[in-house]
Amino acid sequence: MKAAIFLLGAIIFEVIGTTMLNLSDGFTNILPTVIMFICFALSFVCLIGALKTIPLSIAYSVWAGLGTAGAAIIGIFLFQEQLSAVNILGLFVIILGVIVMNFSSKEKREIPE
Repeated sequence: MKAAIFLLGAIIFEVIGTTMLNLSDGFTNILPTVIMFICFALSFVCLIGALKTIPLSIAYSVWAGLGTAGAAIIGIFLFQEQLSAVNILGLFVIILGVIVMNFSSKEKREIPE
């Protein structure tokens, strides 16, 4: 359970950091730039904590996949970005891939907490 919390924290910090990256306007806005660096650092610290018990292939795919989906959702609601049907399909494929990898991993072995 502790590893899952670390992984969730890594995803949240990564999405916030990516949002701040966009708001930094090419590193010209200081506050979003500083927050971005802090969030990316915290994301990696949390990811390292998750990797103590979650296999790399699973942890990284969940982190990258859900981070991508989270950034897309933030882009839609915060920055009014438009996604085409192909983009939306791609996000569903990413999320489905994360789910499949997690089920596949649990069938092979139990992950210790």
